[in-house]
Amino acid sequence: MPAAFLKHPFMSQRAIAECDDDAMVRAMLAFELALAEVQEASGAVPDGVSQQMREQLENAEFNSEEVAAGIASGGNVAIPFVKQSRALLADEVKRYWHQGATSQDVVDSALMLLLKPRLAALDELLMRCRTAALALMDTHIDTPMVGRTLMQQALPMTFGVKVAHWAIGLEQSRRRLGEVELPVQFGGAVGVHSGWDTLGLEWMDALAERLGLAVPVLPWHTDRYPIHALGTALDAVAGATEKIALDVSLLTQTEVGEVAEPSAPGMGESSSMPHKRNPVRSALIRGAARQVHGHTSVLINAAAQPLERGLGEWHAEWAPLMESALLVEGALEQVAVLLEGLEVYPDNMWRNLAATGGGIMAEPVARLLAPTLGVEKAKAVSAEAAEVARRESRAYSAVLADHPDVKGDVDDEALRNACDPALYLGSSAAQVIRAKKWLEAQ
Repeated sequence: MPAAFLKHPFMSQRAIAECDDDAMVRAMLAFELALAEVQEASGAVPDGVSQQMREQLENAEFNSEEVAAGIASGGNVAIPFVKQSRALLADEVKRYWHQGATSQDVVDSALMLLLKPRLAALDELLMRCRTAALALMDTHIDTPMVGRTLMQQALPMTFGVKVAHWAIGLEQSRRRLGEVELPVQFGGAVGVHSGWDTLGLEWMDALAERLGLAVPVLPWHTDRYPIHALGTALDAVAGATEKIALDVSLLTQTEVGEVAEPSAPGMGESSSMPHKRNPVRSALIRGAARQVHGHTSVLINAAAQPLERGLGEWHAEWAPLMESALLVEGALEQVAVLLEGLEVYPDNMWRNLAATGGGIMAEPVARLLAPTLGVEKAKAVSAEAAEVARRESRAYSAVLADHPDVKGDVDDEALRNACDPALYLGSSAAQVIRAKKWLEAQ
């Protein structure tokens, strides 16, 4: 498959480079060397053996193509890796290699080691997005725009509160992701450290400490909560990024024009229409998020695995889990740039507030007129005036002031105020302030 054309553009290029085949080999090697070290510390391996292994393997040239070729017969990458690494060891230490471990111990632990720096990178990107969003919230706390429901103009709000919702979505997912644990895996053939009695649990705990991974309660060969928790947490981040990209792309439409993605040479150009400035960053973000959603469905449907080893379910997790992390990192890289350089056009927001001739203010007008005309009559008059204003391109307040049921019976200033979107923003500013306090609390 032409991954560089079809898959990689949605992912973080940095993450792709740091999660290649060689990185997986190094992660598996780190697990095996750490295992030998904790076993040596307990007396199960002669003194000096773990150091010999490290000296013989740490700078060894592994044949990744040979490892990959061996997966088809063994069913996982650990089997050919263990075989190749053992062949590189001196005869006197071969017997201590991979002692007490099973293939799943190697693969699961290696994946956790690969994912640990990715989660740190995601947290950094989410913090960067939060900083950019806070700046936008400050700038646009009082910038009026029209709120839209079911894709139609509804009532006024501020752009600051829209950004606040984006920021809260990202921060909620950041905090959730921060609670996810990446546990070591070590249980041996059927998860009970066969042949090693209680030493196995001691080794599991020591392995976790040595590798910088979390300590599980028990080996989790078919208890896949760690994968379910991580996969759904990544999906939550993807959803938060997708919400931003969807809103931005809708607001960049030519007829709306309230925001624009940051400009960059060649960014957003069309192959056939030179005038276009496509929201390409939003497209990349949404494309990445949609793939993550699909991967998440694979992960959650693999959560129940049979007996003491998954038969295809475990195997199905590997690619979706790693790809989800790389896709979310790629999406967040785009979101960070998007928020930091987002072009906002308040004049166009004002223009769109007036697109209905002021009709979006029919609700506050009806409330103003109700004490004089009654509720039903007030609604009818406000709607009728809105239609006249739209059809004749007249100011809504002027049409109302001339209406026979209103003229002379309602204070002109009160009428103008009721028609002013900037005076009908509800709790928008207060929500921005409230959101800022919450965002800055952690």
